Amino acid sequence: MEFSARQIADVLEGTVEGNPEVKISKLAKIEEAEAGSLSFLANPKYTSFIYSTKASIVIVNDDFIPEQPISSTLIRVNDAYSAFARLLELYNQIRNEKKGVSSLAFISPSAKIGQDVYIGEYAYVGENVVIGDKSRIFPQVYLGDNVQIGKETIIYPGVIIYSDNKIGNQCTLHGGVVIGADGFGFAPQQDKNYKKVAQIGNVIIEDNVEIGSNTTIDRATLGSTIIRKGVKLDNLIQVAHNVEIGENTVIAAQTGISGSVKVGKNCMIAGQVGLAGHLAIGDDVKIGAQAGISGNIKDGAIVLGSPAIDISVFRRAIVHFKNLPVIVKRIEEIEKMIKRGESSDREL
Repeated sequence: MEFSARQIADVLEGTVEGNPEVKISKLAKIEEAEAGSLSFLANPKYTSFIYSTKASIVIVNDDFIPEQPISSTLIRVNDAYSAFARLLELYNQIRNEKKGVSSLAFISPSAKIGQDVYIGEYAYVGENVVIGDKSRIFPQVYLGDNVQIGKETIIYPGVIIYSDNKIGNQCTLHGGVVIGADGFGFAPQQDKNYKKVAQIGNVIIEDNVEIGSNTTIDRATLGSTIIRKGVKLDNLIQVAHNVEIGENTVIAAQTGISGSVKVGKNCMIAGQVGLAGHLAIGDDVKIGAQAGISGNIKDGAIVLGSPAIDISVFRRAIVHFKNLPVIVKRIEEIEKMIKRGESSDREL
């Protein structure tokens, strides 16, 4: 699809400087842009590229003052970065705008499909499934029996949602996500074997949650594993049975959360963090990358390390960690001096 500078300016409430009828059909970085593309300038260190870019249209801040001639048409806005982000969102919506149900999808007669829903090729929709209005189910998605999908939710190819799980409104599940597999429950036996404990709960994902590719969220043993509204999960995260993650918490890739952990709201958990089971993580907590969490964390705490400790303690300690060889050498020299002094005293 093509859009003119005038159309884009109207959407962004900006002003055109140059040819208002010039058209673009793609978006690009300012240093890589070609004719027919749109870019933006927000970071001053990229200013030099605006004089050489081949982009047909560049979004700039209102206060940008060029020092050389510019061949591109400019669209001046209050905040170029935010304006471009808005365009990316609109572009993504247009790109993923799909409707209709493929004849190659399997849909149980008992399923309830809302208005303007898209269901792609080879998707499987089980018994008593409910899909809300304007949701998009891409090819090769599996929706088990009794699954509920809210309105305007996007489920990308290859997602598997086991039976009885609930997904809210305006959620996004990326390729390879698995929702509702069995929790890791095995009871040790006297003969050293393990007996599987049936996992009969479910997963509840509230509104406006985004889940990255190949992340897994296990069903509860009893009750529900719960992901509260606004949560953002990166790729390759493991969320175990009966975990609850509070509102607007964000978690980076390769984090593993053991069973029955309760994570508060507005937390930030970096990559490769490991949380032991049955912990309580307070609200507004920040956990640094590769931290190992073995105890409860109070509201507002910032922790680092494995085992994790308070960030102020960690920062003081890290200075000494780096100097350990020097410190050890000094201690050894002091010990030698003490021994020499003891020998001299005995001789006297």
